[in-house]
Amino acid sequence: MGEEVKRIGRDLVHKGAIIDVYTDHMEFSNGHHADWDFIHHDGAAAVVPVLPDGRILMVQQFRNALGRETLEIPAGKLDEPCEPWIECARRELEEETGYKSDELNWLITLCTTVAYCDEKIGIYVARNLKSSKQNLDEDEFVDVKAYTLDELKEKIYAGEIQDSKTIAALLAYEVKYLRS
Repeated sequence: MGEEVKRIGRDLVHKGAIIDVYTDHMEFSNGHHADWDFIHHDGAAAVVPVLPDGRILMVQQFRNALGRETLEIPAGKLDEPCEPWIECARRELEEETGYKSDELNWLITLCTTVAYCDEKIGIYVARNLKSSKQNLDEDEFVDVKAYTLDELKEKIYAGEIQDSKTIAALLAYEVKYLRS
């Protein structure tokens, strides 16, 4: 099936701080041509921080694309394309929540929007949390609150949590750690 579609060119349309936008020129085995949008993202990491009592730390922050605040697991962009996900997850955990952990375990890898973007997010579970200090970027304003998994699932099914990485991570966490 891959022989039916071939990229014959790629033009950079916009180079941004977080993403690069391209037009890909495609050729199909039936002779047709089309231009497809492609977004490159260096990748990110996210973490499900679990307190000793089982509650999960969540961050609430404004998201410009939606024009509102969202409730999410802590996450952030890789500092360099080759930065290991686990290092990024460790850094973002402390920066956003003010907690550290020496126990991060890989949970899942998520490709966010496969139709037009190559972003991959490595998601980890953090346990054995130790209080540290929140270290937000100058343009970050984050509130941290702990929830039970049942409270978070209620928020998912009520449409209050819509972030795909958060939904996938929380449901994967439940299956992998609480149902086994």
